[in-house]
Amino acid sequence: MTLPAPPMPVAADEEASPPPGRRGRLLDLALRVAGGLVAAVGGVVTGVVELLLATVRVSGQLIGVSVLVVIGANIALSWFAHEAVGRRWAVALPALPWFGLMAVASVRTTEGDLLLAGDNWVGLAMIVAGAMTFTVMGFRQILAPPPAPGG
Repeated sequence: MTLPAPPMPVAADEEASPPPGRRGRLLDLALRVAGGLVAAVGGVVTGVVELLLATVRVSGQLIGVSVLVVIGANIALSWFAHEAVGRRWAVALPALPWFGLMAVASVRTTEGDLLLAGDNWVGLAMIVAGAMTFTVMGFRQILAPPPAPGG
């Protein structure tokens, strides 16, 4: 013997969620701005860490650990900036402060101090690897197909 089951709502019968109101749009904008600021500050912080790691030596020889760190960090920062801000140009948010920091680090001060010497192969490789990483991540965003409408 089977008992009749009460009718159950089907997914198509359910009401679609209403579009976000003004408060939802303001919250979304605030989160995007905060994400952009985190990405820009992340570019500065990782640049400082990479500059500190550029002089790491083992048995008196430079080991180049900062080159690996710069590639990984710049990929992560580029991805985070795009996801947090939701715009293709967001890759520039961590890239610009990072490039600025590397430019300042490679110029000698009036006292003769220099953070990133030209005869340090790790420093040069770090700048090239970081620039190429940001460039590749930027081109990937430019060449990506536009998002599907409503998706």
